[in-house]
Amino acid sequence: MSKSKIVLITGASSGIGRATAQELVKNGHKVALTARSEDKLNSLVSELGQDNAVAFSADATSFDAQKEVVEKTVAHYGRLDVAFANAGIGLNAAGTENGDPQEWDKLIDINVKALLWTANLTLPHLRETEGHFIMTASAAGRRAIKGSVYGASKWFAYGFGNNLAEEMKEWNGRCTTICPGVVNTPFFDEAKDDKLQPEDVAEAVAFAIDAHQRNSVREIYLMPTN
Repeated sequence: MSKSKIVLITGASSGIGRATAQELVKNGHKVALTARSEDKLNSLVSELGQDNAVAFSADATSFDAQKEVVEKTVAHYGRLDVAFANAGIGLNAAGTENGDPQEWDKLIDINVKALLWTANLTLPHLRETEGHFIMTASAAGRRAIKGSVYGASKWFAYGFGNNLAEEMKEWNGRCTTICPGVVNTPFFDEAKDDKLQPEDVAEAVAFAIDAHQRNSVREIYLMPTN
């Protein structure tokens, strides 16, 4: 196993973010958790232990709020080794012609702009540790899906991840784009037990983090077996 690392996770209060925090602490890493839900974050810190986790509630779509989270994380732990930009949302209204432009505003704010904010704010700290940037993209960002504006937002994440990896390698940094198929998360009203579980994505993130520094795992593409 690699040395214990300090990992900042956005969208950490539920789903993939929560499962990843649990997996990383189990593997000996320490986490800083951020999301809007203060109650859920505090509950997760209690579960993981205050020696292993700290939480800062914030809106990921606010540049200033994210800046404060990053600064508090570095002040608390003394450094930052990994940033996991996981915050994201889906859409209720499918398609372009029948889509909801107001929903698109929120989608772009969190799936595109918040991702950029996280990268911009954490990269100076990751440079100091030859660190690692990880983002949750989607299988929907690797193929054409009829009229999917959500998929297009994940095309951005997928392309950005590839471009950022080239930028970070100039200083020995690593970048991983996680591309899962349908995951059984709070996105859905009904459980999808035959689909990927948040724990599956968490294991993929842990694999990329724990890989030897010489090994930049650029992409992990996960699909349900059936």
